[in-house]
Amino acid sequence: MNKRRRLLFALGMGVLAWADAGRARAPEKVRQIGVLSPFSASVAAPLHQAFRSSLSDLGWVEGKNVNIEYRYAEGSGNRLDDLAADLVRLKVDVIVTSVTADALAAHKATRTIPIVVAVGDPVALGLVESLARPGGNVTGLSTMSVETAGKRLELLTDLLPKLSRVAVLWDPQSPISTLAWKETQLPARRLGVQLHSLEVRSSDELDQAVESAIRSRADAIDVMPGPVFTSNLKRIADLAAKNRLPSIFPFPAYADAGGLATFGPDRVDLFRRAATFVDRILKGAKPRDLPIDRAIRFELVINMKTAKALDITIPESVLVRADRLIK
Repeated sequence: MNKRRRLLFALGMGVLAWADAGRARAPEKVRQIGVLSPFSASVAAPLHQAFRSSLSDLGWVEGKNVNIEYRYAEGSGNRLDDLAADLVRLKVDVIVTSVTADALAAHKATRTIPIVVAVGDPVALGLVESLARPGGNVTGLSTMSVETAGKRLELLTDLLPKLSRVAVLWDPQSPISTLAWKETQLPARRLGVQLHSLEVRSSDELDQAVESAIRSRADAIDVMPGPVFTSNLKRIADLAAKNRLPSIFPFPAYADAGGLATFGPDRVDLFRRAATFVDRILKGAKPRDLPIDRAIRFELVINMKTAKALDITIPESVLVRADRLIK
C-alpha cells in the first residue's frame, strides 16, 4: 500500500471512528407522557407519586428519558376538554387519565395518541370495544365491580344496625357516578334500605344536598364516585361531621379527610399498574392489543376518630375486615 493509499485509509477509518463516537454520544430520546386529572395536584399527588415510582422501577426516570406533562382541572370538569387538547398539541406519546371524566375528555381529543385509563366500565362508556380486545387507542384498567356498591351499603348496615334510610349523593353529569347510582339500586332492595337520591352537579350544591339529607331523616350518606365529590373530600367530610351523619365513600382519601368509612378500589395500586401499560406502549405495543385489566385490590378504611365523635361503636366483625384504621 503506497503512502497516498495509506493516508486515505487512515482518514476513512478516522471518519468511521468519529461517526461511531457521535452515535455513542447521541442522547437517549426523551419520551413524552401527558397526565390529565380532574383533581388538584394535592389530591392527585399520592396517585402520581405511585405512577412515577413504578415507571422508575421499569427504567423510565422523569427528567432523564421521560418527561411528564401534568394537567390539573382543579375540580372544574369544564376545563378538561381544553387541557386534553393541550396535551394533544404537545404531541405526547401517551396520555394517562385518573377517572372517567378525564378519560372521556382525552378520548374526545384524540383517537390516535394512546390513552391509559382507570375507569369503571370502559365498554359501557364507549372507550373500548371489549375488555379482551380494546380495539382502539385506549387501554388500562377497569375499577367496576358489581359487588362494590352493595358492600358499601352492607358496611353501613353493619355500622348502624338500625339503618333504614340512606341519602345518596351522585352527579348525573358524571358517567361513573350515574353507573354507581344505578348499581346501588338492587343491593338496597335486597338489604331493605330506602335510598334518597340527591343529585349534585357542582360544589355549590353540596350544602343544600346535606341539608336535604337531614330533612329526609337519612341515617347516613353514601357518596358516589365523581370529580365534584373527589375534589371536595374534606368539605363533604366536614359537612357530614357537622350534621352528625355517618358517611361512606369509594376512595380511601375520604376517610383520611374525616369521613367515617370507605370501601373501593385501591387507586394507588391502579396507578402503579398503569405504569406497566405505559411502559409497554413506549416500547411499541398498541393499546388495541393490550387487554383491560381489572382492579384486584380493594380497601376498607375506618376512621375511628370520626366513629368516636359520632358515638358509633365499630363492631369487631368490621374491625377485623378493615385494611386500615385511622386512630
